Amino acid sequence: MRHSALLTIAASLLATLSTQAVELPDIISDNAVLQQNSAARLWGWAEPGRKVNVTPSWDGKTYTAKADKTGRWDVNVNTPEASFTPWSITFDDGKDPKTISNVLIGEVWFCSGQSNMEMPLRGFGIQPIEGAGQAIAYSGKYPHIRMANVPKRQEYEVQDRVPGKWNVSSPANAAEFSALAYFFARSLADIINTPVGIINCAYGGSKLESWLPKEKLDTYPGYDMAAERNDTTVDPWHRIGVLYNGMLHPLIGYTVKGFLWNQGESNVGKHNEYPSHQRDMVELWRKEWGNPDLPFYFVEMPPWSYGAPEADYAAKFRECQHEAARITPNSDIVCTTDLIYPYELEDVHASRKQPIGERLAFLAAAKTYGIEGIHTQYPTFKDVDYQGDKAVLTFNNAYGGLNPNRDIQGFEVAGEDRVFHPATAVEDWNTFTITVSSPEVSDIKSVRYCFKNFAIGTLHDMLGLPLVPFRTDNWE
Repeated sequence: MRHSALLTIAASLLATLSTQAVELPDIISDNAVLQQNSAARLWGWAEPGRKVNVTPSWDGKTYTAKADKTGRWDVNVNTPEASFTPWSITFDDGKDPKTISNVLIGEVWFCSGQSNMEMPLRGFGIQPIEGAGQAIAYSGKYPHIRMANVPKRQEYEVQDRVPGKWNVSSPANAAEFSALAYFFARSLADIINTPVGIINCAYGGSKLESWLPKEKLDTYPGYDMAAERNDTTVDPWHRIGVLYNGMLHPLIGYTVKGFLWNQGESNVGKHNEYPSHQRDMVELWRKEWGNPDLPFYFVEMPPWSYGAPEADYAAKFRECQHEAARITPNSDIVCTTDLIYPYELEDVHASRKQPIGERLAFLAAAKTYGIEGIHTQYPTFKDVDYQGDKAVLTFNNAYGGLNPNRDIQGFEVAGEDRVFHPATAVEDWNTFTITVSSPEVSDIKSVRYCFKNFAIGTLHDMLGLPLVPFRTDNWE
């Protein structure tokens, strides 16, 4: 009887396998964007051992893959130059062919991080996106922009599948698009005149370490994914490793041009370790995507009170983000200190996503696509000359000086006591230096600019990029 039952089970399993149709992940669906001029990676599942023929309409060639013992198959297809021509791809396992249509060839960017990347054009509750109504209304002008939203999932085991199909930019769809990623895509598409695809894989409140695998986390002191699994005191959005497993891992290998990253708030206070962790994450992602040179562009954390507007721990974190850009090859950061309104003191989801998306697009256009003339170099602190009750500051990338704002705000000075006082700042239009002073400090030992949790930058260069917040000290 037992032998007969086993034969019945085996026959049933064999029948199931023999009727198993070719399957595709959601990321390989109608309306997809594939990376131009690449060996674009496609995959899916079929009956183990069965061959799958993949035929794209742009060249009519057939690429053949064989499903392994788990049913997984992978293949790379050569893609042409970008165009606005819609194509199709047929996947044929000899039994039940599947075809995806309205596929565009263009530029694909993988966008990740926490809520300021996740935040859709419709906003969050009482937190709006500036200009969202207009962006949604006119989104139908950009059917060559596509976005795949990956739903939020936490998993302690590595996953191979995740939902998230491609959607075409239109008023019916755009409200759910990541606002930041959409403005990036719209700007980039306008600049380089090609379709742009965005994979939006973000989770509000997540730590950077949520996007790393257990193998890497185990090398960090104090990060124990196994112990955290049973710790009920850990906030769900702060759990480490689980977003890598549940959201990112199933998408590894989808051919992209680069990464965009907007994250940081949940790592405030960890400014000493964050740069190396971010560098590790970038290196690991690049390795898993099989390209050590994929660009990685990210966003400086916006001003917010963080419970104490006058404190500087969030400013130290922004400083460490710039350090992360410095130590990570083919990486860069956009400054956002000027893109905040005074009334957003307690709103971590700043509404001005369009200029941030544009600044990211400018970085990509200039550094990845080699378009000359696009300005991306922010003015930064260079040196200070202490002269008793005055200090003279010089800057990098301040060609033509900083904007002629006679009432310059945001500077502070301190003496040996390390107590900071608001400073008067005057720019010399001949030397493009700024001299700062305060009647409260007779012997200046440090100068800071917008180096607080919440401070709005007002100084810009001649093309509108803000002076990056800085300090001349290293006081903890």
